[in-house]
Amino acid sequence: MTRRAALLFTALLIALAGGTGPAQATGYRYWSFWERDGEAWTYATQGPSTARPADGSVQGFRFAVSEDSQDASQPRGEAGFTTICAGTPARDGQKRVALVIDFGTASDAPSGETPPASRTACARLAPDGTTADALAAVAKPLRYDADALLCAIGGYPEKGCGEQVSSERKASPASEAGSGGGPSLGIVAGVAAVAVLGAAVGWQARRHRHG
Repeated sequence: MTRRAALLFTALLIALAGGTGPAQATGYRYWSFWERDGEAWTYATQGPSTARPADGSVQGFRFAVSEDSQDASQPRGEAGFTTICAGTPARDGQKRVALVIDFGTASDAPSGETPPASRTACARLAPDGTTADALAAVAKPLRYDADALLCAIGGYPEKGCGEQVSSERKASPASEAGSGGGPSLGIVAGVAAVAVLGAAVGWQARRHRHG
């Protein structure tokens, strides 16, 4: 085997190994805060303790692991203000705010805890009430840390607050196995490439010996 062919062969093996292995992704487990505009959720630009939603607003919370606001999971459910607050009549001098509280999935739950079922609630507040006031009215117990970060809604989770979480993620969609559980197309193609290159290396070696 020539030195050049050997280097190419080794480089391809390294590339294949790196392309199919898992990568570490770091995220945070926390309650994200959302505001609803029509049918769309928008990640809130301020915290619930300073946000002062208007009467008829829909505010959402989702507990999940995410890397940043672009990666955050939105609250699930399509109920709007009219549906959520149907049983809470309007009153003079007060406003109503609809809340969607999504406790997330088992995969995002802290070890040993099970997320409660998602729920909605309608809070009646003073005109200058905040979203935090709305939560306090319908979703106690709440838990905050020393920096006023919202840690728990309705007592969930029991412990922890915005902790860092590492998880394995595939380096590329092409490296994932197919639905039948067999090797992925990327792996098969890689093995074929190794075989082709191996044959070429062998041919070069024989040519070098007999040349």
